[in-house]
Amino acid sequence: MKKIILIRHAKSSWDNPWLSDHDRPLAERGIKDAPKMAKRLKKRGIKPDLILSSTALRASETAKITAKELGYSIDDIVWEKNLFHGSPNTILKYIHMQKDSKNTILVFGHNPGFNELINFLGGDIENLPTCGQFGFKLKSEKWTDLKPEKAEVWFFDFPKNKD
Repeated sequence: MKKIILIRHAKSSWDNPWLSDHDRPLAERGIKDAPKMAKRLKKRGIKPDLILSSTALRASETAKITAKELGYSIDDIVWEKNLFHGSPNTILKYIHMQKDSKNTILVFGHNPGFNELINFLGGDIENLPTCGQFGFKLKSEKWTDLKPEKAEVWFFDFPKNKD
């Protein structure tokens, strides 16, 4: 069974208002939340076959922290600049392009694209918070089949969620 987990980047820093949006690093809270949320993935027994991430600094830092916690090589993370402010169609396009030999994929990115994609696939969410995770199971063995009628909500978690 295919599994996809959309993970919004952890809280970003606004300490330097002159930085481009793409280059904003994680805030102190983000640096604290990212490993905590990665540990929750580990507790669920999640072992990614692929990590796909936006190239934005806050997303890439979140992806690296998560990869380290899950024992996934940082060198194997696939970086995709088009996931930065990517529309739901763009995000889906990159998921559809993945090899069917990959069963569990983590995608690190941004809102509003993630919110819209989650709702399109049948999730019911107003806002995916920073460092939030939304998982779907795919009722197919082909990534190209990821669409509403083939997606099943698996879980939703976020830093302020109480275990």
